[in-house]
Formats: sequence, C-alpha cells, structure tokens
Amino acid sequence: MDGIIIINKPQNFTSHDIVQKVKKITGEKVGHTGTLDPMATGVLPLLIGKATRCSKYLINHDKKYEVQLTLGTKTTTADQEGDILEQKEVPLKIWKEERIHAVLKSFLGEQEQLPPIYSAIKIKGKKLYEYARNGESIQIPKRKIKIYQIELLKINEENKQIKFFVHCSKGTYIRSLCEDIAKALGTVGYMSFLKRLQVGNFKLEDSICLKELEENPNEMQKHFITIEDLFQDKATIELETKKLTLFLNGVELTKSLEDGIYRIYQDTKFIGIGTVKNQLLKRDIIL
Repeated sequence: MDGIIIINKPQNFTSHDIVQKVKKITGEKVGHTGTLDPMATGVLPLLIGKATRCSKYLINHDKKYEVQLTLGTKTTTADQEGDILEQKEVPLKIWKEERIHAVLKSFLGEQEQLPPIYSAIKIKGKKLYEYARNGESIQIPKRKIKIYQIELLKINEENKQIKFFVHCSKGTYIRSLCEDIAKALGTVGYMSFLKRLQVGNFKLEDSICLKELEENPNEMQKHFITIEDLFQDKATIELETKKLTLFLNGVELTKSLEDGIYRIYQDTKFIGIGTVKNQLLKRDIIL
C-alpha cells in the first residue's frame, strides 16, 4: 500500500497521534507533510508506504484555513491552550465591519512574520517551545510569508470574536497572524479555532474522518491517492527492458528533456518517479 490519504483531523489529537493510529490500521510506514496543532482540525495528508519518500515534493504547499480570532485577551501560546498574559479593552469602533475588512486586507501580500515562541522551529539545535518551557529568552528571526487571500466570514461582537478565511504560503503561523490582526485593530487577541481547509491540492471534501477509518478500514480505498495519481500532471518517460534495468540499478540515463520530475513506465505499467537534471535521468521513487 503506497500512496496518500487525507485525514480530517479531529481536535485534541496531535499529528503524531493520527500517524500512529493509521500506522496501526495499515501496518505500513506512515508520515505526514506538516503538523497541525492539537486544537486544530481539518486537512492532514498522510503518506503511506513508499509514498513517504514523496514528502520532499509536498512540503512547500500553500494552505487555506478557516480561523476564529478572540479579541481582548493575549495568551502565552497565542491560542486558547495558553495562560492569560494580558487582557485589554475592545473598543466599540473595532466592530465596524468596514474597519475589520480594511484591517484584514492590509495583511495581503508578502511580509515578514515573527513566529510564536511556542512553536517547533529550531534555533541553535533546540525547538522554540523548549526555550519557552525553560523560561529562557531567545531572539526569534522573522520569516518571509505571503497572504494570497483573506476574507471576513463572521463577526460575533457578544463573544468578541471574528471569523475569517485565509489563503497563505508555507511557513505562515496563523497564531501570529491572529495576534498581528488584533494589534492592528487596537487590542490583543488569540486564535480560538482553526480548521485547515486545503493543503496544496489536498482538500477537506476529499478527506476521511479518523473515526470512520477506524470503524471501517476498507473505506480507505475510496479516498486513497496513488503515487501515480499524485504526479498525474507530470510528463511520462517509457523505458524498454534493458534501459529500465539500468535505471532501476541506479544508472543515470541520457535524456534530452527539460529538468524536472517524470513518471516512468514500461509499456503501460507504472514503475515510479524519476528526475531529469542536466539531461540525465535518475531514479527517485520506485514501486
């Protein structure tokens, strides 16, 4: 079993928890392309079997989220799991819809973002959250991100909450984005809900719930994405028996083709993935 399945991650599970559960169901090696916080729900692509070797092609995907921002309170972790650091008034003028629209739109485009201290980014060989838990201070470098689209979905003045949609680049921390939006509105805030709707071409509507998979493992077949399907937009190369043997043995073959990823076939049989660089074809992922 070599391919990808998209899990609709429930709340209060780590990405590692989900990986272990699917590993138990499939009996195969399982990995993921990027974690979701335990409180977050939604799209979690899992790589199964030899598809774990595809992770290098999937880590740079853009992402889409539905987000809820709660105003007036700042927490240690920038989400609802943390301790309260500060509480601040939320002025009535904040709730004007045109003002919220304008502030959200101001975040469109390329920018630098300061990641939260409670994150898995490594600095000097140690994860940021380890510094935070030990009470150690560390200078966190800003990262370049891009917001492609951001739209207001709902205003709940009574609960001091704003719900919005965001389409962003790899490396964007939604918790930091929430804090920055709250600051731009003139107060403080934290991320109180997060649903990941899409990662690259992997969409929520194509996912399967963990509970459904556990109760009926055969449902996986309806949602399974093969390695061949994953690279369906890539050009193909057909190899006859002699050259295929050389290819499978790791010999680089001369190919007058553009640099890139190619699907490899013998007759109609899918063999795997190869890459061309400087007109040399090299094996990469073989089934």
